[in-house]
Amino acid sequence: MAVFDALVAAGADLEAPGAVIGGGTPPADAGFGQWRAALPLIEHGARVTLQDAATLGLLDRVRAFVEADEPPSPEEITSAFRGACHGGRPATAQYLHRHGADPHWCGYDGMTPLDIARAQDAVDVVRWLRDPGTRTS
Repeated sequence: MAVFDALVAAGADLEAPGAVIGGGTPPADAGFGQWRAALPLIEHGARVTLQDAATLGLLDRVRAFVEADEPPSPEEITSAFRGACHGGRPATAQYLHRHGADPHWCGYDGMTPLDIARAQDAVDVVRWLRDPGTRTS
């Protein structure tokens, strides 16, 4: 974290575009399992999308997005749900499921939320997803 702290102290742009998927900001790339990097980014003021917040399990921020005056589309909720499953965030996944996420949706890689949770060894999410009979690809 010393390098991270040095970069922030030197004025690193926490909003710099260019994430691997969708060209987003650094928290989007941190969602690739770099949890130790993601939270300090946010603590230093980096903004997060619904997808980022769900993947990182930031349930209070997910609620704010979902309960906003202009809530996210069903597709955005489902995508965020898949992110929560990828991040191993059962409470966030359950919240998004209650708000209409499609547990059978296959992402760009042909994987369902259950498939992606299994691939990430997200045992609690897998156990919960198997209860309602979620199918795999």
